[in-house]
Amino acid sequence: MTSAEANSAESAARIWNLPNVLTMLRIVLVPFFVWFLLADAPGLDSQNGVWRWAAAAVFAVAIYTDKLDGDIARSRGLITDFGKIADPIADKLLIGSALVMLSLLHELPWWVTILIMVREWGITALRFFVIRYGVIPASRGGKLKTVVQTAAIFLYVVPLASLAPWLGGVAFTVMMVALAITVWTGGEYVVEALKLRASGIRARKQRLPEGKP
Repeated sequence: MTSAEANSAESAARIWNLPNVLTMLRIVLVPFFVWFLLADAPGLDSQNGVWRWAAAAVFAVAIYTDKLDGDIARSRGLITDFGKIADPIADKLLIGSALVMLSLLHELPWWVTILIMVREWGITALRFFVIRYGVIPASRGGKLKTVVQTAAIFLYVVPLASLAPWLGGVAFTVMMVALAITVWTGGEYVVEALKLRASGIRARKQRLPEGKP
């Protein structure tokens, strides 16, 4: 085996570690989650909420794998470039599909979904835009945003109306808190990106020989 083949095999082995497998599992669970929500949509044959509970269970498992793969990767030193890219993609696929489906089912106002989606994908694009100047680290507010978002979505996905009608109001309140944190932290990331870009430009100018642009 040549050194190139050995390096390729080693890279493949690093990709197929437990945290990355859990991340890929989370991506695989997304279409099942969507399918279960649709199977229990109003007007279809399912009237007992079985598929809706299945959707809630799949969402809970997917969210748990998000926490689990991060804990394992950090504790065992299994952080890879693939994981850095695939993990946020998996998160956005899960959260995005849940928000869109809830809006399609007329359970969540579209303006809430649009605001959150614009913020999420906008900040992702912003990270790539300023990556040549440095990486914007995840803030505590960003982590809190993810926790509250997932809690709000889970409350919406669980068929609360079958348990107690007033619980629907609790789900909406938690979602409004999640939206507020989402918008606020989005503004913080924009400020951090501007600071990072400015410091990167200053550093580049200092490295250039005098008299050159």
